Amino acid sequence: MLASVSLRLPIADLFQALADPSRLRIVALLRSMELSVGELAQVLGQSQPWVSRHVKILADSGLIDRHKEGSWVFLALTNGTITAALANLIDQCLDPASRALLDADAVRLAEVRADRAEAAARYFAAHAEAWDSIRSLHVPESAVERAIEQAMADQPLGTLVDIGTGTGRMIELLGPTAAQALGVDRSSEMLRLARVKLDKAGIADASLRQADMYALPLAECSADSVIIHQVLHYAQAPAAAIAEAARVLRPGGRLLVVDFAAHEREELRTADAHLRLGFADEAIAGWFAAAGLDPDLTEHLPGGELTVTLWRGVKRGQIDRPKSYERKAA
Repeated sequence: MLASVSLRLPIADLFQALADPSRLRIVALLRSMELSVGELAQVLGQSQPWVSRHVKILADSGLIDRHKEGSWVFLALTNGTITAALANLIDQCLDPASRALLDADAVRLAEVRADRAEAAARYFAAHAEAWDSIRSLHVPESAVERAIEQAMADQPLGTLVDIGTGTGRMIELLGPTAAQALGVDRSSEMLRLARVKLDKAGIADASLRQADMYALPLAECSADSVIIHQVLHYAQAPAAAIAEAARVLRPGGRLLVVDFAAHEREELRTADAHLRLGFADEAIAGWFAAAGLDPDLTEHLPGGELTVTLWRGVKRGQIDRPKSYERKAA
């Protein structure tokens, strides 16, 4: 008689990770949107420590990613064929009782969406006056956005990265035509606003990450298009921010910087925390060159007291095959 042998099968571990009603519910909820542990606890009606236990099992199996934003931890399904195949299998095997439970979760998920929208509305109401005062100084946003779309329309966007995404407007504008989109911002509060905006716009597959523009959570040569929209004037070291953007671009990839031309509105330093009073074309061109980018577009949009400028650069080097999209969390 053969002695029994204990075998460990990774595929068995994968299915074991799903072999719990709560974990199946978590996977179903994350198919709709990224959620924090607290939000999952709210929908599932469970304690945060209990939800965190389930999350760890799913993360260890490779089915979900975790990323920290301030005191919150957000969760998202991993991008991959295995996750997609499992989701399809779940859809095919759902029985009426399970479907009823997931439908009830979806109703409670709508309450989470409403809570996010209410928080966003309060923030916008508190800051609307300051934003409107700056907008009044330059060409309408609609004209700027048309110019941005035209500047990026001559070739596929591929993997798009929006540095300093703020409320997610650039992903809302360009994300639908990108293969995949990632928005990065240092502010966890702004990322929560972006989630509301992108969810309302029906853009559920974009990723948002809290990170610094000088240390992007991306591997080298992992992006095809990078945009820095009205962010560089807040940068202590604009050249370093451009160099970091260039690092993540593949050869042939494009960086688009949208910001103010050099101006003398000194009050923007104190009233709106602008560290730079716009930029000269020569300065941007020099930073592009130092980062290995060849400038190929400069477009000025005068209007009011400030001129908005678009500067585009293309990364030098032989075009390589795509590398991995995002670094895995440690």
